[in-house]
Amino acid sequence: MRKYKKRLLFWIVWISLLFIGWIFILRHKTNLSSISFSESALPFQKSKMLENPINRYLKYRQSEYRRVGPGEFGKPVVLRGEESRIAKVLMEKEAFNVKASDKIALDRALPDVRNYKCKTTRYDKELPTTSVIIIFHNEAWSTLLRTVHSAINRSPPEYLHEVILVDDFSDKDHLKSKLDEFIRTTWPDGLVHIVRNKERSGLIRSKVIGAKNANGDVLVFLDAHCEVNRGWLEPLLSRIKDDRTVVVCPRIHPINARTLEYPPSGSLHSVGGFWWSLHFKWIPIPEDQRKDDEQPVRSPTMAGGIFAMERKFFFQIGAYDTGMDVWGGENLEMSFRIWMCGGSLEIHPCSIVGHIFRPKHPYTFPGNKDTHGINSARLADVWMDRYKQLFFMHRKNLLKTDYGDVSDRKRLRQFLKCHDFKWYLDNVYPQKFIPDENVRAYGTLQVDKTNLCLDTLQGDEEFTHSMGVYWCQQNSVNPNQLFSLTYDNTIRHEEICLYIALPARQNFYIQGKFCDDVHNMKWTHHKENGTLINTASGYCIDAWQAKSGDHVMARECDGSPTQRWTFQHYLD
Repeated sequence: MRKYKKRLLFWIVWISLLFIGWIFILRHKTNLSSISFSESALPFQKSKMLENPINRYLKYRQSEYRRVGPGEFGKPVVLRGEESRIAKVLMEKEAFNVKASDKIALDRALPDVRNYKCKTTRYDKELPTTSVIIIFHNEAWSTLLRTVHSAINRSPPEYLHEVILVDDFSDKDHLKSKLDEFIRTTWPDGLVHIVRNKERSGLIRSKVIGAKNANGDVLVFLDAHCEVNRGWLEPLLSRIKDDRTVVVCPRIHPINARTLEYPPSGSLHSVGGFWWSLHFKWIPIPEDQRKDDEQPVRSPTMAGGIFAMERKFFFQIGAYDTGMDVWGGENLEMSFRIWMCGGSLEIHPCSIVGHIFRPKHPYTFPGNKDTHGINSARLADVWMDRYKQLFFMHRKNLLKTDYGDVSDRKRLRQFLKCHDFKWYLDNVYPQKFIPDENVRAYGTLQVDKTNLCLDTLQGDEEFTHSMGVYWCQQNSVNPNQLFSLTYDNTIRHEEICLYIALPARQNFYIQGKFCDDVHNMKWTHHKENGTLINTASGYCIDAWQAKSGDHVMARECDGSPTQRWTFQHYLD
């Protein structure tokens, strides 16, 4: 009997202690995050309680609007005195103001620069998971980690599977053990991990390495000097959920390289195009494709390497061309291949990613090679069919350059049953001007009885500039001397049209600027006497007293030899 009473007393005491402990937990469960643990003693409890992804995400969102400090909410950081002097020195090396960047918190608040429709758009809760991949080589500490913080703080944790940093063989000390320790202690749950190349592989191959290490449903590539905006991820994932073959680019929002200002944003007005030299360019959205402010827009090309793509589709259509070296041309190669091989490319106006546009590369290229030119030669050979001649016209030196074996990429194109480049131009980029198609004449435009041809004189095609004459290229067309006479009576050099500023006067320079349907860009060409007459002013293009390198002028038409011009090829 006494033994029975002892057992009963033991269970009463034990149950009472459990009940008291349960009550304590219920009363204090909301304050668990304030309990301090020794990291060495309780690492599991700390990562589980203090680094819970949902708590971390919500905590940042709740505190973001109360933040103060340099650069918060995208405000510019203006340095003065000695700091300004040091910043200028570092600017030459880093190609952006690293001194200002280092003053800004790694997790700074940003203004929500989305438009009203984007802010109020609701997306499906069931979205694919994503792996964010960031490639870096000798990147500044603050910009690299601000990129990581922004991606984590503004991505709902249920969609963010992981952040992969691919170190392309950096040799700066702060990117070695110091970075490893920071990643381990800041995100002990393993959300962020680093893949380190054992040799310099370049941006293009490093992206493939990152993709091979990823396990999320969708790959999102970011540069190492970005800051994503609120609501950036859901539009990308939602579009890919609707169609796995769609590759979606966010709107790229410029972060000021000198002040790190994150300015307000306007509407989406441009999509990607390209010059025949295979450099990227922005082009206006065609009128028939303008949509509501929250709807994605088709884009013929992508600006760089910031995009989202289903992981399996990325590898299905050939990942990247790993025969390309370091950087350059991969964005156009990827763009052509996506469109020609069964996918599509869009820009989503509701996904906004800030990016520091640096005026130069702060790192070296192995062997100091022209990687953009060599890589572009590869893509031209594989994807552009007969139109590759327009690229090689710009880069004749690459005709004899070894750009590597492209047979695997040609087999890939055949295996995927891709469209030809003519299809791409007709269906994806119909507004792209082709100098020798659907025109009345094209080629060099030579002054009668001279060896002088009309020439852009290497004027910057982004701006209005004056035209001139230069010695004619004897064996092939110099791209600066390639002009077309169109059926709408313009004299066109790719995207530039010749015009006379009005009101016109004698000896005005003939200039070129972006083509527009205005009357002072219209010309009448008489093949019989060679005159080129501006229909708005009545003046002729005249090489009067011009030597090679001089400008051409508008003068009264008098039939003189310097007003007689002949196109190399006439098609009507």
